[in-house]
Amino acid sequence: MLRGIHPLLTPDLLFILASMGHGDRIIIADANFPAVRIARRLVPLAGVDASQALEAILSVLPIDDFESDPVVVMQVVGDPDALPDVVRDFITILAANGLQPPARIERQAFYRAAGDAFAIISTGERRFYGNIILTKGVVPPSGAGG
Repeated sequence: MLRGIHPLLTPDLLFILASMGHGDRIIIADANFPAVRIARRLVPLAGVDASQALEAILSVLPIDDFESDPVVVMQVVGDPDALPDVVRDFITILAANGLQPPARIERQAFYRAAGDAFAIISTGERRFYGNIILTKGVVPPSGAGG
């Protein structure tokens, strides 16, 4: 155990997050997401839901503030304006971290984006549409503004 590190952040996940560069994307995926097929790098968190994973990751990961849509979720197929409960949870967690609500993209576009992601975290999330893309930002030097 380490002090100040969220207990859900496993050594493998911490290595992935630290290895990402500015603009790299990571996916938090639900249990139905085809993560094994799509992932370049896969981090399993089977006993964790997507909301828990998001809270843990945001405790260490800066989100890009240069990009217009640094956080993205998947639209509901056939009802792109729907807001599933899991996405409502994401919005609450993002707001608690000073972040805007996520953009929403069509399912196949989300899968394409996932194929280009640095890594996918495969959670045990059972709620449908429990998938979110996070774009890594930067950590400024000590004493720098921003």
